[in-house]
Amino acid sequence: MTDNQASVIDAETFTVRRTIRIAAPIEKVWTAVTEPAHISKWFGQTVLNGTGAGALGTITFPNYGSVPLRVEAVDAPRMVSYRWGNDDAADERPDAIDEEHSTVFTFTLESVPDGTQLTVVETGFDRTTDPAANMASHGEGWVSELDKLVALLEGDA
Repeated sequence: MTDNQASVIDAETFTVRRTIRIAAPIEKVWTAVTEPAHISKWFGQTVLNGTGAGALGTITFPNYGSVPLRVEAVDAPRMVSYRWGNDDAADERPDAIDEEHSTVFTFTLESVPDGTQLTVVETGFDRTTDPAANMASHGEGWVSELDKLVALLEGDA
């Protein structure tokens, strides 16, 4: 499995960023980060009520519950952006995104020799109830989840 660096937390801009390399073609990585059946294999059980910007749904994690999710923007196969309501102050309904406390994560994909470079940037932590704790938690989360993605795609490569 490709060895990748950990997430970088920027407390000044309230962002978490992680860039990884995956020994798989960009089309395969694109499918893994945009199609609910594939996202569910490495991230959380994902359901979307459509495709493209504006599609709504949920992502469910064991021992955590459901988190509302919305596709914000798509530029296939280079970029997809999602908004999710995952802050403790967020509306308790799993189908509602609390715009005031949600964060946005964007996957950017680039073809590189021997595979794909994927960068995730999550923004908006300054609007959460505990920015420092949320950034630390999500920084660790992106390491865990994206390492699962690498293992899944490289195992199938």
